[in-house]
Amino acid sequence: MPNTATISAIPAARPPIVTLRVAKPRDLPQLRSMIAALAAHHGDTAEITPEHLERDLFGAMPWITALVAEAGSGLIGYAILVPLYRASEGRRGMELHHLYVDPEHRGTGIGRHLVAKAREQARLAGCAYLSVSAATGNFQAHRFYESEQFTPGPVTGMRYLQALA
Repeated sequence: MPNTATISAIPAARPPIVTLRVAKPRDLPQLRSMIAALAAHHGDTAEITPEHLERDLFGAMPWITALVAEAGSGLIGYAILVPLYRASEGRRGMELHHLYVDPEHRGTGIGRHLVAKAREQARLAGCAYLSVSAATGNFQAHRFYESEQFTPGPVTGMRYLQALA
C-alpha cells in the first residue's frame, strides 16, 4: 500500500475589505475610543465625549471633519481635519490634527490611505495645503510624513493660550 498523505489546504485569511469615508453619527463611540487610545499612546488622558464629537462633527456649526477607516463591523483608524487660514496669503489650508490606526492594522497601508483621503477632502474644501505636526522625538511619525511627501519645517515662536469662560 503506497504511503499517501492527505494535505488539507487551509486558505490564508484574507485581509478585511476597508472602506474610507466621512464619519457618521453611529461612529461616535468607536471614534471616541480610538481618540482615547491615541491620547494614552502619548501619555495623555482623553476628556472628549461622544457628545463633544457630535457637536463638533454634526452640530449647527461643524468644527472638524473626521475620516474613518472601516473594516468588517468596526472602525480601525481615523483622521481628524481642522481648517487653517493664512490671511497674508489668502490661502486656505487643512491641519491633519490626528491620524490613528489600530495597532493590529498598522503597517498595512491604512495610514497612507487615510492621508490620501485627507488630501482629497482638503482639495474639495478649496485648500492649497495640508499641514501636520509630530512630537519632536516621534521619529517614526517623522519618517512616515516625509515618505508621504510632507516637507519638514521648524516650529518657531511661542504659542499663547487664553482660556475663555
